[in-house]
Amino acid sequence: MDGVSSSAADFRAGFACFVGRPNVGKSTLMNALVGTKVAITSSKPQTTRRVIRGIVHREDAQLIIVDTPGLHRPRTLLGERLDSLVLSTLTEVDVIGFCVPANEPVGKGDRFIAEKLAAVKKTPVIAVVTKCDLATREQIAEQLLAVSRLAEFEEIVPVSAQSGEQLDVVTDLLIDRLPESPPLYEGGQLTDEPEQVLVGELIREAALEGVRDELPHSIAVVVDEMLPREGRDDLLDIYAHMFVERPSQKAIVIGHKGSRLKDVGSRARQQIEALLGTRVYLDLRISVAKDWQRDPKQLRRLGFYD
Repeated sequence: MDGVSSSAADFRAGFACFVGRPNVGKSTLMNALVGTKVAITSSKPQTTRRVIRGIVHREDAQLIIVDTPGLHRPRTLLGERLDSLVLSTLTEVDVIGFCVPANEPVGKGDRFIAEKLAAVKKTPVIAVVTKCDLATREQIAEQLLAVSRLAEFEEIVPVSAQSGEQLDVVTDLLIDRLPESPPLYEGGQLTDEPEQVLVGELIREAALEGVRDELPHSIAVVVDEMLPREGRDDLLDIYAHMFVERPSQKAIVIGHKGSRLKDVGSRARQQIEALLGTRVYLDLRISVAKDWQRDPKQLRRLGFYD
C-alpha cells in the first residue's frame, strides 16, 4: 500500500436504490441527498419511469443512487416492464432503502414490496420512514413499530427530505454498506443520465401538474433534438414531443385555446434552464399514440425497452 493514504484505502463507493409504493417520496429523498434536482417529483403517483442515478460525493465515499419506478401490482404491459426493471435493479445494488411514508398507514402495497424484498437475500435493506415533517411524533413512533413488523430490516430510520432532518443519518447508513472502492464517477458529476432524458422528464413533470388523475400513466415525452442556436452560444433550441393515448387527454393537456400547453412549456423551460445553466427555446408538440402503454412497438419507440 505504498503511497496510499489510509483515508484513500478506506474510501467506499457503490450503488443504492430506494423502493416503495408510488408517491412515497423516493425521488424527493434522492434529490435532497444529492443536493440538486435530478429525478422528477410530482404529487401524482407513478411519475418516475426511468432508472435515474444521482451521485452523492463525500471525502470518504461516493454513493450512487438508483431511483426506480414505484413497485406495484402491474395492470398493463408498461407496468410489467417497470416492475421487471425494479426487480433486476434490486439484485445489482449494494444496499436498498425501503421507503414508507410516516403520514399514511402501512397497507397492502407496503406488504407486497416487503415480500419482494425478502426474496432478495444478499442485498441489505434499510427501512426509511419518509415525510416525517407531515406526521406527529406519536405517528412517527407508531409507524416505526408498524414497519418493524413488516420484515427484518438492518436499520429503520425516520427522515424528512423537506426539512433535512436525519438526511445525514440515512446517507451514513447507506454508505456503511458499500464496498471499499475508488470513486466510480468524476467529482463534479451528479447523474449519469443523458441530458435529453432529464429534459424529457422535466417536461413530463410540468405536464403532470394540475391534470386529472388518469393522465400520469398516459403521458410520455421524447426529446427529438437539442442543439445550440446557430450564431448564438447562449441559447439552446430543444424540440420535444409529448404523447398521450386518447384525443380527450390531448384536449386536457392543451387546455382552453392552448393556455395549458403554453403554461407547461413555460414551467418546463424554467426548470430546464436551471438544470442546464443556459437560456432555452422549447418547441413542444403533442400527439396521440393510441394505447401506447399496451403496445410493445410503441413502448420501444418511446424508450421503454424489454
